[in-house]
Amino acid sequence: MTLYTQKDKNTRLTWFYITGFLVFVISVGYVFAQAMDNSLILYIAVIFSVIMSFGSYWWSDKIVLGISGAREVKRENAREIYNLVENLCITAGLPVPKIYIISDSAPNAFATGRDPEHGVICLTSGLIEKLERTELEGVIAHELSHIGNRDILLSTVIVVLVGFITLLADWFRHWAFWSGKGDDDKGGGQLRAILIIVAIILSILAPFAAMLMQLAISRKREYLADVSGALLTRYPEGLARALEKISADTEPLEAANRATAHLYIANPFKGKKVSRLFMTHPPIEERIKRLREM
Repeated sequence: MTLYTQKDKNTRLTWFYITGFLVFVISVGYVFAQAMDNSLILYIAVIFSVIMSFGSYWWSDKIVLGISGAREVKRENAREIYNLVENLCITAGLPVPKIYIISDSAPNAFATGRDPEHGVICLTSGLIEKLERTELEGVIAHELSHIGNRDILLSTVIVVLVGFITLLADWFRHWAFWSGKGDDDKGGGQLRAILIIVAIILSILAPFAAMLMQLAISRKREYLADVSGALLTRYPEGLARALEKISADTEPLEAANRATAHLYIANPFKGKKVSRLFMTHPPIEERIKRLREM
């Protein structure tokens, strides 16, 4: 396995999900248009799905950074961090990404950007303060692996698309509820009622299915980035110790929310026990075990 093992696969997956999103939203729009006898719904679904699909490709990183309250730093005001990132980029054969800092004492980090030329690494101030150099190097290598593997685009696009599917589902559900009270005397009322029921079921299941897809992708990519990052530094123990410290820290990350949680190197929500099905990250113990077996 090399740093670029998953690059082409993740690029293909990104376009697959964007295309699938387009088809899905247009299909749901068609069902609702038929159920409510209103072709305007289909036109709205087509326009919004096209705008959101291409918008998520071009601006998803800016959206995520804005949500997180991150600020960019340069070499002159973060020299040690910049040098660490630059040295690892030379080893990995990657352009130096922009570096952002979140002012939060909880240790964590994520990467974003649509490709290596537009890559971004975001670290919390707590991560920089609490980790030793080799541990910080392991975290940065992990995030650079996300950039090299091209799964940052896939992950940030999914943040936007999943959020939009949820909003769209709520909108359709309310529309179906009020439209269902309308006049059915035109004929075909029974078929229209069935279509409305199908549409409501779709609007309930769609966000749930999208969320599970988001979580599954997140868990898989973390294992891959751990291995790629360890190969980059040639020192798996550094990342293993960093993960131990991050997981042992009990302070939740205030800048994180459900839409962006899967982007971080470790679950930013502390003290909440959830089913493995709904975990944004694989278990830290399993990740550390795999690193120490390398």
